[in-house]
Amino acid sequence: MAADENMFLKAKDRTFTGLTEDEQGEWRGPFYFIQAADPQLGLMKAWRVGDCDGGGDEWADEVRLTRQAVQAVNKLSPRPRFMVLCGDLVHAMPGMPYREEQERDLKEALEGVDPAIPLVFVSGNHDLGNTPTADTVEQYRRGWGDDYFSFCVGGVLCLVLNSQLFFDSSACPELRDAHEVWLEEQLQRAARGPRRHALVFQHIPLYLRTPDEEDDYFNLERGVRESLIKRFRQAGVKAVFSGHYHQNAGGLHDGLDMVVSSAIGCQLGTDTHGVRVVVVTGDEVVHRYCSLDQLSENGLDEDLKKLLA
Repeated sequence: MAADENMFLKAKDRTFTGLTEDEQGEWRGPFYFIQAADPQLGLMKAWRVGDCDGGGDEWADEVRLTRQAVQAVNKLSPRPRFMVLCGDLVHAMPGMPYREEQERDLKEALEGVDPAIPLVFVSGNHDLGNTPTADTVEQYRRGWGDDYFSFCVGGVLCLVLNSQLFFDSSACPELRDAHEVWLEEQLQRAARGPRRHALVFQHIPLYLRTPDEEDDYFNLERGVRESLIKRFRQAGVKAVFSGHYHQNAGGLHDGLDMVVSSAIGCQLGTDTHGVRVVVVTGDEVVHRYCSLDQLSENGLDEDLKKLLA
């Protein structure tokens, strides 16, 4: 089997370690995973030259950074239970020049991930288009797996959402409706328990700082945001993990933690290229953004290791 086919199967495989759904639903003690976002091959050159609407004709820097992230994660001990990439895998929108080449090179860089660490892919606006269509969603599914799904690991229910359907579903209302029916079923499932926690992964943040902030390119429209926050809280969702902003942001409000992680690739603020370590214990979800250099050199911080004991 080709390496990229194996990676694709990992994205589609909801059992991860071969456990049954019932076994995965049982709490088995603390564990951790890696959240990453926005490798976005091609953006660094496009941002540098001021042509972000283009596909970006160079992406060697992003490939190098992705390989560094892979190497750092592979060295971690104990191993993370999984690694999730929260969208904008490449910069070129569907149908734009360099799209196929960027996807090919990202898959090659990710082939180095330890096979014991499942990969989870989340769709972003550059993966589907700012206004997704049935065709662009199908292209994504063929290349990276489902655009929304759920899985359980270690007693935790994880929901992977297609946030672009919250942003602009005008060209694919039938996909929005199907996503909505599925999401409601999953939130009811979370509310019924008996999972220890429920977590959400999506590309676009609900908000950057506070739930009542003004609408922005980097958050969801306020009406949509408020509805989702209410539903997530009612279902007992502990945290929402996202990217999109290319800076670290977010905040904890009324028990719901909105976690906005900066990028593996292009930085739009003062953060460094990095990923987030997320430790899940019986009572809490603790997370810390780590630079790629820091993680490569030092591994897991000692205080996080103690939470896993």
